[in-house]
Amino acid sequence: MLFTDISSDRAVKALEKAGFTIKKQGKHIGMSDGLRHIVIPRHKRLNPYTLKAIIKDAGLTDEKFKNLL
Repeated sequence: MLFTDISSDRAVKALEKAGFTIKKQGKHIGMSDGLRHIVIPRHKRLNPYTLKAIIKDAGLTDEKFKNLL
């Protein structure tokens, strides 16, 4: 499943619900849950394939991420 029209802010909020915390901010947002480290680019609309890779790197399924939104 590809997610369209998801902003970086919305993705960050969903990942925070999954247990990730923001570690670094700038052009990109660095997040970690203690085990995994992910980087999210700041954009009003994330590329669907980039978001798909972020979800995979976070160890989530598409369904779990959809429920977190």
